[in-house]
Amino acid sequence: MKKTILIFLSVAALASCKKASFLDDKTNGLTEEAVFSDSLQTMNFLNKVYADAGYTFGPSRFSGAGGSGNTELATDNAEGANNLAVWADAYVQGVVGPSNVGSTFATDKDFWNTPYKNIRRVNLLLEKLPQAPFAPETRKRLAAEARFLRAFYYHYLVAAFGGVPLVGDQVFGIDDLINLPRNSFSDCIAYITAELDAAASELSGTVYRDADYGRVTSGACLALKSRVLLYAASPLFNGGALTTDGALAALVSYPSEDKGRWQLAADAAEAVIQSGTYSLNVDNATRPGNGFYQLFLKRVNSEYIFPYNRPAQKELETFYLPPTRSGSSVMRPTQSLVESFPMRDGKSIRESSQYQPNDPYINRDPRLEYSIIYNGMSYMSNTGTKSAVLTYTSTGSTIANTTSDAYTATNRFTGYFSRKMLDENLSNNSSGSTERAWPLIRYAEILLNYAEAITEAGRPEKAYDPLKLLRERAGILPGADGLYGLRGGMTVAEMREVVRNERRIELAFEDHRWNDIRRWKIAGEVLKGYNSIDIITRTGTTTYVHTTGTARRPLNFRDALYLLPLPLSEIQKMPKMVQNPGY
Repeated sequence: MKKTILIFLSVAALASCKKASFLDDKTNGLTEEAVFSDSLQTMNFLNKVYADAGYTFGPSRFSGAGGSGNTELATDNAEGANNLAVWADAYVQGVVGPSNVGSTFATDKDFWNTPYKNIRRVNLLLEKLPQAPFAPETRKRLAAEARFLRAFYYHYLVAAFGGVPLVGDQVFGIDDLINLPRNSFSDCIAYITAELDAAASELSGTVYRDADYGRVTSGACLALKSRVLLYAASPLFNGGALTTDGALAALVSYPSEDKGRWQLAADAAEAVIQSGTYSLNVDNATRPGNGFYQLFLKRVNSEYIFPYNRPAQKELETFYLPPTRSGSSVMRPTQSLVESFPMRDGKSIRESSQYQPNDPYINRDPRLEYSIIYNGMSYMSNTGTKSAVLTYTSTGSTIANTTSDAYTATNRFTGYFSRKMLDENLSNNSSGSTERAWPLIRYAEILLNYAEAITEAGRPEKAYDPLKLLRERAGILPGADGLYGLRGGMTVAEMREVVRNERRIELAFEDHRWNDIRRWKIAGEVLKGYNSIDIITRTGTTTYVHTTGTARRPLNFRDALYLLPLPLSEIQKMPKMVQNPGY
């Protein structure tokens, strides 16, 4: 709580003002000398870099007329307002281009400006830190935290654009003329991982408690390295450039594929696992999968590696709950996401004998219950008591659904609402006091990173253990063979699909799916036509018929969108920069 308040105050005190270039971020009302000669102001300056770390995760990242959401809305997991003023809706419909990235959409929280703004802040801090009034050990720690954060912002840039300009420790001033070329993808990955290794070494043994909980640790450095190397080994970046221009290919990916990169990613994830620092939050005694549910309602737990602490509030309830609970219902889950959750026996809905098409929510993976609000689910209402959320349509029925949560031909709600990370005891009109942190990096991701990387390295048999841990925590039954529904002896191709599906459901709505479908180069398959929705017809007092329908939003993905275009304004300022292929 104290740390969160400190960060919010630092943003107010040191807000950015005049900008002359994409790297310029002057302080407001305080000179550099005043900031960096005072230990509190220097710490506040670093906290300002921390404050932007959740910019990709926030559910209002792409606020626009009639809509909101983050990159999850730009996937097959979610539907929104179908409004081209919202970046994600524009992206899936293929109308994002160089002239509107960072301008028309997400003006101050976009893909380019926010990372570079904070990279400059870090560089300025590192330049001034030697003279700041701290003890040597504190100065060393703050520098390591800052280097992690710089790598953190760079990794988002590289994931979105491929190779970008690396500025090292240089601080550009208001009068500097900047014309930087892009560094190669290989250079960027080497730089980011080297910075993370150095920061991890400097932070080794550092433990934060109380007001400092959530600051960067050595484990966070190693965990981010795991993610960076996993992305780099993936099809889009591992020799997968969508261009025949060799020079451009080197900017956006490794020039050629090397399967050995998967082993590097596996080793990086295994280093986090073997550290013994983190573990899954498990509670199946209270109810199946309760540990998964409770995980997101605690700031401090064994699973969070790099949490983004939030004040006690109900922000996610505000954005995700259905209209009958006074929510905005942004990023409504799709039918294909719901179908990806297995049954309680761990088998898919196509394989399990327990699946009932017209009673599809019984005997399911408990994570479904904690991630999705579906028709008939009892959920906290505005009156402070639980009642059923009804999403059926009256079409073909003599029984009308008069609630505003229903599907109609015009609103085409998907039949579902998001519940992931929500407190089940809150509606949006109640007082919210849930203490939570956004899981920017958590241990479940590391287990999935390892399972994916070791599978692609040719050893799918080693992916079973992390998957079993995740399924056991989820409340899935072990079965007589102790495999939690997994088939024994899977090939690389078979395990690949299992791992990808497990990643989809475990990390749903946590800002991963958009990067995943791009790096796997499957966005062209899953963002085609329309997302699927559930049309539910009530035929009796308790009988429902489920029919798969289509959402309103057309999906027109094109290959150029595997990487975002560099903003036209930056190309115009820096002619040495080369645009991404297809734009």
